[in-house]
Parts: sequence; structure tokens; C-alpha cells
Amino acid sequence: MVCAFAGVRALGTRVRKLLFSFDGRVSRAPYWLVLLAVLFIDLVAFGAAGGFELFDGDTMAVECNDAFWALLVVLPSLWIGLVVTVRRLHDRNKSGRWVLVNLVPVVGWLWTLIECGILRGTTGPNRFGQDPLRPRANAVA
Repeated sequence: MVCAFAGVRALGTRVRKLLFSFDGRVSRAPYWLVLLAVLFIDLVAFGAAGGFELFDGDTMAVECNDAFWALLVVLPSLWIGLVVTVRRLHDRNKSGRWVLVNLVPVVGWLWTLIECGILRGTTGPNRFGQDPLRPRANAVA
């Protein structure tokens, strides 16, 4: 029974590190899974808050309560997206400051899509940690 709790605790620690820690590296698969999960949660929150009915012509007709609940979901989602993007940049052996490229409309977004979502990470250890695809092989070396 203690072993089961230890496994759950270890899983919780890994998920917490994946979603909230800027340290280390993350490969493409967890990056895409987290971003798709965040997108799904944001879409559900947007729909629960009224969806496109929030937009009334040129103005937004938002009730404070609905906007509060939507922001309660969206703000943590932005943080989690920032964390996994920085860790993905670390896997590419780039500083987390490169995330600021996203402030350049279209060009920055395309660069981030290609850099983080398509290109393979650095093979072997780099200045940000062990290769997430080969953690055991790196521990021996």
C-alpha cells in the first residue's frame, strides 16, 4: 500500500515539474500533449462562459461572474503554456528568453511553432539537463 502511494506521489511530482517548473527539458510529445490539453480546457471554459454569445456586435457583453471563471482557467493556462514552451526551448539548447519572439506577430508564432513543435531537441545532455528521450543512457555516460 505504501508503494502505491509512493507511485502516485512520484507521478504528482513529475506532473507538477512538467507544468510549473522552468528547469530542465521536455521533448516534443509532452509539449504537444500539454498544449492540446490546455487548449481543450480553455475551449470548455470559453463555452461554459457563454462562448461566442459573449460577443455582441462591436462590444463584449460579459457578465462579471462568467468572465471571472474564464480568467480563472485562462491565466493558469497561459502560465503552463509559457512553462512548457521555455522547457521545450531548453531542449533545443536555447535560452528561455527566446519565448519573447512570440511578441512579434505571425513571424514569432511561426518561429515558435517550427522551433518547439517540429524540430528535434538536442541529442544528449546540454546546459539545461539530460536528454528527455534518453535519460538512462545519459546517467551512465
